Amino acid sequence: MISTLEKKITFRYLKPKKKEGFLNIISIFSFIGISLGVAVLIIVMSVMNGFRTELANKILGFNAHIIVEPYNISLDSSKFSNKDLKILSRDLILTNSGEGVLINKKAAKGLALRGYSPEDFLKLEFIKRGNFIGNPNELVDNNISIGKNLSLDYDLNVGDKISIMSTSGIETIVGTLPKQENYLITSIFDSGLADFDRNIAFLNIENLENLFDLDSSTRSLEVYLKKPLNIDSAKSKIQNIFNEAFVYSWADMNSSLFSALKVERNVMFIILSLIIIVAAFNIISGLTILVKNKTRDIAILKSIGVQNSSITKIFFMVGFFIGTTATLFGIFLGVTFSIYIENIRIFLSSIFNISLFPEEIYFLSKMPSEINVNSIFIIAICSILVTIIVSIYPARQAAKQDPIKSLKYE
Repeated sequence: MISTLEKKITFRYLKPKKKEGFLNIISIFSFIGISLGVAVLIIVMSVMNGFRTELANKILGFNAHIIVEPYNISLDSSKFSNKDLKILSRDLILTNSGEGVLINKKAAKGLALRGYSPEDFLKLEFIKRGNFIGNPNELVDNNISIGKNLSLDYDLNVGDKISIMSTSGIETIVGTLPKQENYLITSIFDSGLADFDRNIAFLNIENLENLFDLDSSTRSLEVYLKKPLNIDSAKSKIQNIFNEAFVYSWADMNSSLFSALKVERNVMFIILSLIIIVAAFNIISGLTILVKNKTRDIAILKSIGVQNSSITKIFFMVGFFIGTTATLFGIFLGVTFSIYIENIRIFLSSIFNISLFPEEIYFLSKMPSEINVNSIFIIAICSILVTIIVSIYPARQAAKQDPIKSLKYE
């Protein structure tokens, strides 16, 4: 327990006298350093958490949560009504795919083509959100739906015609030539991810199979989950249902991206934590100077019977108080900035006339932020723990002062 005397002396030492101006400066720098370190760490972690979540949501809005691909034999359609599959899934969609070349007057470009029935195409998340122009209901016959970025790159609009060259061929009198079909653009979608919008197009599934000489036995099953973030357990259950097929998830397809984000997040945490550690070590300097300045006070306290443990507590609490209040102030700053980070970005962009967080690079229209209470708790605990560690040494040194020698040389 902390006695009233210990509390009074602690708060007295927290208010240095005018002649102790240098000590005051060190204390202020320690406070500012720890506060800024904690605040910046919270802001960076919040932005990176938000970026990961927004990116995952965009990927989930465009990709199937789990894909079941046939291996050697076609998928057993009787398993589509499996009880566990119905519990897990929101939608089941059959699809097929191929790779072709878009040919128009300006250039040629490789495209990944996906085929859906008109009914299933309307079930896709980004179509349900209304992120398109034109009519997605018309994914029939030789109609095609292309991405926004592809349309901008090649100056294509709804109603234009394009040619798609297939990787499969047809026999002619001059040899085998690649198949080529003309398609009418009936809709242009915007998934929010530039790479997808630039490299993927959608056809009617039967038309696609005809273009690539495929049949219905090669069709894959796209599973859209009710809880897409619980991906590992769902993937395991679906693999057990379709044990003869190859099963993979959206997380598997983007594992490298999310692993890189995780590594970057951890590295940033370590680097920014060093700011807090360096600032906390200023507390050692401040307390050491304080002990030196209070040598006479320590001697008097000892001569009137104050225990070494009480003197240790007094100086320890000075360091602990500075570190704890700085941490709490840093949390306040960090959370406040994280909440208003997008407003701050817009303000700075307008003041300095620069583009911060450009959409064409980060695929997002605004700077995301997701405050994680667990992360804030860990940051606070680490900051206070560092403060405790650096406060122990000078506090124990203060208790080791010899009162007779101290008074003799005063």
